Amino acid sequence: MNHPYLDIATPSNSVVCAILDGTVIQANWTDETGFIIQIQHSNDLVSIYKHNSKLLKKPGEKVTAGTAIALSGNTGSLTTGSHLHFELWHKGVAIDPSKYIKF
Repeated sequence: MNHPYLDIATPSNSVVCAILDGTVIQANWTDETGFIIQIQHSNDLVSIYKHNSKLLKKPGEKVTAGTAIALSGNTGSLTTGSHLHFELWHKGVAIDPSKYIKF
């Protein structure tokens, strides 16, 4: 997988929570991926959540694991239906989030 990620089917407006403690470094709209939010965690780890219907946090805000940060949605031109597109990056390199998240 060149760019590992998870697409998790969810009903629109489901609560999206931060996976770890951190600081919101980006929370905005893009034409391709709709409302996105990025969180900087310790150890050079960044989590990214895309295609949200609403953002609940702003850049600079501190969050703890489990904090509601967004509502899932079907936004952006690259969406394929209501879902959460989730990415995990370490030191600027995308890593496979399925190796770290248990369902």
